[in-house]
Amino acid sequence: MPFDEYRSPLMSDRVADLAADLERDGYAVVPDVLDAAEISAVRDALAPAFELGFHGRNPFEGHSTQRVYCLVAKSRAFDRLILDPLMLDISDAVLGENFLLTATLAIKLEPGESAQDFHSDDGFYRIPRPRPPVSLSTLWAIDEFTAENGATLLYPGSHQWGDAAQRERVPEVVTATMTPGSVLVYYGTLIHAGGANTSDRDRLGVSIQYCAAWGRQQENFMMAFGVDGARELPSRLQELIGYSIHPPFMGMIDGRHPKKLLT
Repeated sequence: MPFDEYRSPLMSDRVADLAADLERDGYAVVPDVLDAAEISAVRDALAPAFELGFHGRNPFEGHSTQRVYCLVAKSRAFDRLILDPLMLDISDAVLGENFLLTATLAIKLEPGESAQDFHSDDGFYRIPRPRPPVSLSTLWAIDEFTAENGATLLYPGSHQWGDAAQRERVPEVVTATMTPGSVLVYYGTLIHAGGANTSDRDRLGVSIQYCAAWGRQQENFMMAFGVDGARELPSRLQELIGYSIHPPFMGMIDGRHPKKLLT
């Protein structure tokens, strides 16, 4: 989709600049969004799950990687990331109105973890490439992301590749280094991978992903919360997990707006 189609009279310059970077390169880094207290809150919320010591079940998840899924149902500490105003604004610009939350997970690469295979986050939407993204990913750096500890590797412009990648002009891989509290934003169509952790320290990131209103969500948040649990959420988060309507009636329950279940 050409960048000009993103811009609206209500779009801020910051969102417009970020949308332009995404359209050109497929990704952008926004530095130093979270402060020290917000980073600590995320660490504290994840600590009980990491203490269980569960590691990935296959090379993609990472045999030396701990992953915690469905974060939105585990602690309100993650609301700060999910509901970040800039991330919501750019998701609206890229994915359109009524977009949804689709995945919320933490990824801790431990020393010795090997690099992932390159992939795209929304490849399971089986629509021929090149195509507009169905999802938008944000990867929040809780630890510093370095070339040594497994910072994300990506191919700039690969969001524009077709199903048969244009290998004759593959760009040089970029390593998305970040300071703690920064966020990597990228199209679901961007080709990328987690790097190898050759350091002696963990590398912790939190992946918050959004999808177009008509796309099936990766995580079934409505079942994870149940109706009673959803009643306790902020209104905007209720909408993001699925208590919303995409006109004319996608998301209805028995012909009614699903939020009526929460009243």
